[in-house]
This record gives sequence, C-alpha cells and structure tokens, in this order.
Amino acid sequence: MSTPTIPIDTTDLTTRPVRDVIRQVAIPASVGFFFHTMFNVVDTWWAGRIDTEAVAALALSLPVYFIITSLASGIATGATALMGAALGGRDREQASLVAVQMLGFGVALSALLAWLGLSFAPPVFAWLGGGEYLEKCLAYMNPIFACNAASVFLYLFNSVLQSRGDTKSFRNVLVVTALLNVALDPWFILGGFGLPAMGIAGVAWATVLLQAGGCVYLAIKARQTGLLKTNRGKNLIPRPAVIAEIAHQGFPASLNFMTIALGFFVIFRFVGRFGPEATAAYGIATRIDQIILLPTIGLNVASLTITAQNYGANRLDRIHETFRTNLKYGAAVLLPLCVPLLILARPLMSVFTDDPSVIAIGAGYLHVDAFTLFGYVVIFVSTSALQGMKRPMFAIWMGLGRQVVAPLALFTLFTTVMGFGILSLWLSVAAIVWCAACVAFWYARRTIMALERQQSADRASNPAIAIPADSD
Repeated sequence: MSTPTIPIDTTDLTTRPVRDVIRQVAIPASVGFFFHTMFNVVDTWWAGRIDTEAVAALALSLPVYFIITSLASGIATGATALMGAALGGRDREQASLVAVQMLGFGVALSALLAWLGLSFAPPVFAWLGGGEYLEKCLAYMNPIFACNAASVFLYLFNSVLQSRGDTKSFRNVLVVTALLNVALDPWFILGGFGLPAMGIAGVAWATVLLQAGGCVYLAIKARQTGLLKTNRGKNLIPRPAVIAEIAHQGFPASLNFMTIALGFFVIFRFVGRFGPEATAAYGIATRIDQIILLPTIGLNVASLTITAQNYGANRLDRIHETFRTNLKYGAAVLLPLCVPLLILARPLMSVFTDDPSVIAIGAGYLHVDAFTLFGYVVIFVSTSALQGMKRPMFAIWMGLGRQVVAPLALFTLFTTVMGFGILSLWLSVAAIVWCAACVAFWYARRTIMALERQQSADRASNPAIAIPADSD
C-alpha cells in the first residue's frame, strides 16, 4: 500500500499576506501551548494537595526534565528549519530525507537520555538542594527518564508537521492530553478502580501515558504528509552529511534550550538556600508566568516556520515584515497584562497553595516579572528568526550569557557577597532579560538588513534576479 499524501502548498507561507500566515501558524500554536501549560498547572495543583515538599520536588525536577525537552526540541527546531527551507525551495525529496534521518537521530537520543537520567539523577537533585525530599524527586523523574521516548518523538513528529505550517495537529494533542490529565492525575495520585495510590509518581505516569498516545496520533498525521518516505529503504541508511546538517542546525538550538535548563539549575541553586518554601514559590510563580506569556508563544513558532520557508524562497522582504509584525503583536498582547499581574499576584499564588510563606515569596517574583514580560517575547522572536535563517549560533551565546554567566555573577554578588535577600534574585533576572532583549533585537534586525542589502547588490549586478510577486 502506498503512503497517502497531502499536497503541500509551499506558496502558502511565502506569498500570502504576512499577517494572515502569522495568524495561521501562531493561533493554533498558542492555543496548543495554553493547554500544554494548563497540563503543567494541573500537575502543580495536585502536587500542592499532597504537600509543600511535593510541589518543591516537582519544581526542582523542572530543570532536569528540561534537559529532555531541550535536546528533543532543539533537534526538532533544526530539522524544521531544514525541511522548511527545502519545501520553500520546492525540494520535497530533500525534506523527506531530513525527516527520516531526524527520526533515526531521535532513537539514539532517547536511549542515551534514559541511561544518563536513571544513572545520574540522584547526585544532581542532591546538588540542587533536594536532599530532604530526594525520594519524591526520583519518584517523579524516574518514569519520565525511562519512557522519555514518548516526549522526544512528540517533538520530532511535530517537527515534520510544523515545517509545512501545520500547528493544528500538535494543538489537538495538547488540548486532548490536558483535558485527560484533569482526570488521570487524581486517579493515579490517589488510586482507585484497580490502581494503587502512587502519590507524586502518579503525576509522572499520567504524563508518560498521555504523551505516548499523542505520539501515535502525530505519527499518523506525519505519515500522511508523505514526508516520511523511506525511498525503498535508502532514506533509512544513516547519511553523515544530513545528520551533520541536522546537528549543525539542531544542536545550537538544543544548547540554547539547554542554557535555559542550566539557568534553572543556577537559580534553584540560589533559591534553594532560602528553603523549600522558596523553591515551591518559584516553581508555582513560573507556571503563572507561563500562563501570562501563552498568547505570544505562537509568535515564536510563527517566526521560525515562516522565516524558514521564506528564507528558502529568498523572500527577505517577508522575513523583515514577519519580524516586525510578530513584535507588534507581542507588545499589543502583553503590555496590557502587566497591571493585572501586579494586582493579582497574591490571589494567583493562593490558587496553588495556602502556605503564607510560599505565597509571599511567589508574589514578590510576580511583582518584578510584570515589568519583564515583553522582554521575553523580544528574545524568543529574535532567536527564532535567526534560526529560521540558518543562523543558530547566536542563540547559544545569548543563552549562556543570559541564563548562566550573568545570573551566576549577579546572584553571587547580591546574595553571597552582599547578603541581600531573595528579592535581589528577581531584580537581577529582570535586568538580565531586558539587556538580552536589546542585544537580540539589534542582532536579528542587523542580520536581516544585511541580507537585504546583499540581495539588492546581487540584483543590481544581475538584473535577471527577481523577487516573486505576492498573491492577492
């Protein structure tokens, strides 16, 4: 039986009005990530019903879990850029080869992550300050590590779909799994209907089960694109050149995401010195932070996908317009939310915990965070645009500086040397984000304008070069 295919209209993202294609890609992605975040919020809420240590364990597991998603998402991001450029250049065979080689890459990655996680998680959690509740940290993370393939391939199958501008399929997975998680979390945590009570481990097993189901659905959708062709087995043979190109594009993206994980390690290392209440507060506050940022998450996806296809089609004018429009949309959505976040910080924290210390510390973070939100949008849209133009290295240096070097320096100065309290950590984060946002915006804009100048020079020297006209 031949593989069913869906015709790919590559002109859809390279000729239609930019505002239309941004909405086409960004809105389903934002809806999907809303439910993804609510999935995590439900996990946090139920952990809070166990005890404060369970919330702290879930929060402390975040940077460790982020390693898995960083590597998977990075490879997926790099492959999306390559497949998108190939599709934009109407080279379907190359896009198919990249897709199949990416999946082979994922098999090796998930096996490595399982071994590393199960072997080295205990000392990592102990170093982060989770010694008092190490058992709960491991109860949550061991199932995640053992079954990490479900998480990895969720990203990889979605990469195939996203390269075509399809963000609706992943949205469907995130919506359905988030809704099912509302029922599975209490069932797996408390037990019943033939299941024993599993406590915090139940949160992990519910996640694994739902991600596995999502993988099956996305695998079917990815196969229907026709991009998973094995070409009579030829595409299954490892191609060092293709794998190297995926690694060249993907590992910088992975390292960028990894710097976020390293940043969590750094901040939890310092936050943990203020006790488990501080760790729990930061974990809850970051969930609230994610909810506030949700309407703009799709802009990052749109920036990568639309930029990649238009870069392949040599439509630099549309890349510039996409960059500007994404930032305008981000400002229009987030800036009005600053005041409500300032006013509702304590009530929002109290939804997840009744511990007054946790509420007070978390509210302090959110009060500072209200002035930082748009800075994140500038950073993410800028780095996504650069990745779409096959310039991923900037994200690494930006991530290392923003997530590791600057926080280590400022946190040590303010808390260790000068003896300031936890508020100094939040203020340091805000200052770092805005400095990074200014640098990211400047570099992305400079790169786009340099490419436009080069294109104009090439066109002047060779009048035969033309830009395709936009469709009406």
